[in-house]
Amino acid sequence: MITIVRTNSENQEFIKLVQLLNSDLAERDGANHPLSQFNTIANIKYVVLAYENDKPIGCGAIAAYDLNTMEIKRMYVSPEVRGKRIGTHMLSELEKWAKELGSSRCILFTGKNQPEANRLYTRNAYRQIEKYGKLAEIADSLCFAKEI
Repeated sequence: MITIVRTNSENQEFIKLVQLLNSDLAERDGANHPLSQFNTIANIKYVVLAYENDKPIGCGAIAAYDLNTMEIKRMYVSPEVRGKRIGTHMLSELEKWAKELGSSRCILFTGKNQPEANRLYTRNAYRQIEKYGKLAEIADSLCFAKEI
């Protein structure tokens, strides 16, 4: 059974999952990829963890981007459990939380070397948007948005 729990970035299981995420991204994109500068987790107030039989298997977070928008951050599912729609469960919980906090939109960025993530977002009604902020200068970044 999959359980989704709300927490924050001080959670040690979240920190461990993000380390796995960073390793995965370094393999895909190279350790010094420009997107890595946006991958900090300090002071994130809104984090979800996915558990299967009390084992942490996935994570995601949201952070305020502007008054009406939350940015989805640090989404990760352990490779051994991918394909079970765990990312969809976490994404739904993050969207629900964003609504509770008064947001009407979620945005995010990912990379061209993350086809699983891109499928997750498009399958969940995210549409590709123009690159925002400093991401506009990063050739292989992709940005998505969804009205919630």
